[in-house]
Amino acid sequence: MPVPVPRQRAVPAVEGGQAPATAPHPGPAQDSSETRTTAPRAVRPPGKTTDRAGTVPDGTEATAPTNLTLLLIESDPGGSPIVPAVLDQSGEPIRVRTARNLTEAERLLTDDVHCILLDLALPAPGRTADDGGLAVLKHVLQLAPRHAVLALTGADDAGRGAEAVRVGAQDYLVRDELDGRLLSRAVRYAVERKRSDSAERRLAEGRVRAQENRRLERGLLPTPLLEGSSLRFAARYRPGRSRALLGGDFYDVVRTPDGTVHAMIGDVCGHGPDEAALGVELRIAWRALTLAGLCGDRLLSTLQQVLEHERPDDEIFATLCAVDIAPDGRRAGLSLAGHPSPLLARPGHPARLLPYDNNGPALGLLPGARWPRTQVELGAEWSLMLYTDGLIEGRVGDTGERLGQDGMVEMIRRRLAEGLRGEALLRTAVREVRELNGGELTDDVAVVLLDRAV
Repeated sequence: MPVPVPRQRAVPAVEGGQAPATAPHPGPAQDSSETRTTAPRAVRPPGKTTDRAGTVPDGTEATAPTNLTLLLIESDPGGSPIVPAVLDQSGEPIRVRTARNLTEAERLLTDDVHCILLDLALPAPGRTADDGGLAVLKHVLQLAPRHAVLALTGADDAGRGAEAVRVGAQDYLVRDELDGRLLSRAVRYAVERKRSDSAERRLAEGRVRAQENRRLERGLLPTPLLEGSSLRFAARYRPGRSRALLGGDFYDVVRTPDGTVHAMIGDVCGHGPDEAALGVELRIAWRALTLAGLCGDRLLSTLQQVLEHERPDDEIFATLCAVDIAPDGRRAGLSLAGHPSPLLARPGHPARLLPYDNNGPALGLLPGARWPRTQVELGAEWSLMLYTDGLIEGRVGDTGERLGQDGMVEMIRRRLAEGLRGEALLRTAVREVRELNGGELTDDVAVVLLDRAV
């Protein structure tokens, strides 16, 4: 692959229709005896640099190029009648830089060149001039994939010009029909078409990547395994990252062969794809360990080992809440690892938080930590809501205060009194939290609701 020319280097070139030529300066880098001048650099918007294609490094499209520069690659540029009097759309002369072969063209192809006019009669490296193919064009397209290219043909070779457009040139021109006005228009058209094609390609590539990411993230969200259970399940998930489907929050629900229903919700500290990936790993590990028969402290200790081996940084930790509901549905074991306690709602009783006195440390904080399991009586009919701190850390109006667990409990009580249950309850709760925050929440939000009705 050709080595790009450093931008700071002054590049010799003929500037057709520009300033008068200076005296030649022969030297090792100069492989012809023609008179050359130094090509001025293209004007760039303040604060941004552009690459050869007229784009800025962050991928956004630059403004339409001014002071256009054309690189003419022709075996006899000095005898060409098309060099002078080429104007851009503002009436300013288009600078014409000339090269007699591809080796010379490669040296002159700096970042201020906007368009290439290529003589298709030129031989490509290792090919003969009369091979009848488009090897020279393919070589130039490979050399300058982000430049606009115009193919130059003879009057009896228009078919090859059309083929050049199919291969990748923006247009073709017939030498005998060419004049300054036609070339000026062709250069402007080619530059704008190349910029438009590049923008469309980047947009299409971005859409494909977004679709692939959505499919991947959707496939990583859990599918609860509750076959044979009388419990009803609902969940809401809202990542804090813009345009993402998956965040650092994770949850899962499975039923083991003995009839016990295990539910879990957790939160990896931080935001971003690394945290989302770690959350998925922990969720999958939890499901595998649960189906293998682990529960309570043994399960959390093993999960901590997984976290310690998989996290990208030693400071990464995760909170987690796990419950195991007995087959009769009337009692549950609760294990907390630095996570908010679930909310329990029962008919005739106000919604309340389950005890969190035995809350152990978050996973990944203390080697050798223990997580006690608390037995909880649920009753015959109940709703159990597990959630991440994204639901309680939103602001409340302009006061700057956070909703908190007390505010969340009061909100759920009010919505239950209105008769909301299941998916409708979660959807309304998340919407209200966003409205109280005055806009989108910055943290991930995950909520899981299990209901048992008599």
